[in-house]
Amino acid sequence: MKRIAILQSNYIPWKGYFDMIAAVDEFILYDDMQFTKNDWRNRNQIKTPQGAQWLTVPVGKDISRRIRDVTLDARWQVKHWKSLESNYRRAPRFDEIATWLEPLYISESYSHLSQLNRCFIEAICNYLCIKTEITNSWDYVLLDGKTERLADLCAQAGGTEYISGPAAKDYIKESVFAEMDIKLTWFDYSGYPEYPQLWGEFTHGVTILDLLFNCGTDAYRYMRYVHS
Repeated sequence: MKRIAILQSNYIPWKGYFDMIAAVDEFILYDDMQFTKNDWRNRNQIKTPQGAQWLTVPVGKDISRRIRDVTLDARWQVKHWKSLESNYRRAPRFDEIATWLEPLYISESYSHLSQLNRCFIEAICNYLCIKTEITNSWDYVLLDGKTERLADLCAQAGGTEYISGPAAKDYIKESVFAEMDIKLTWFDYSGYPEYPQLWGEFTHGVTILDLLFNCGTDAYRYMRYVHS
């Protein structure tokens, strides 16, 4: 059995995104999709003394592009790192995480949003010992039709089970997967335990960096994946 998930790349995603990656054998970054403004592709939230705050990667005004075609302005990186540093330097595992995270902001350069997102996703997976193979949708032939394309991508990758986020129930035609003899499983994001978190009332939906700064290698205790 080979399990597949297909999702657009997100900027420093929340913990559930990484649980999805860990739940499958191959995770396909679906960046041939249209870029959507005010979405998770180029922004995420951190905790601050004033509550949740957005960190947004500037992508310009031309949003009529595929995610993979979105180019970046290099001037955002230091600002984002300084925001992380000022809000998390009191966190117990800040120094440990900063050793590998700070260079991604200060020493690296990124021309495209997909490149940036994949770099951060892979670095976080490496820290969490998540060994799932990550590929790009453009490594495959893409069919027309929302569900047909997903099912065919899964089949091309040799998948026998497709793991989908629950939001896709609004548009996925389950019969398409059944006709291709691919099991369709809905991922459950409910029931996450709270972890020690800075700055007031607990918030689940922030970037996974919040969990890493606060809990380090114990992060898996507050997630669903099995630590190896």
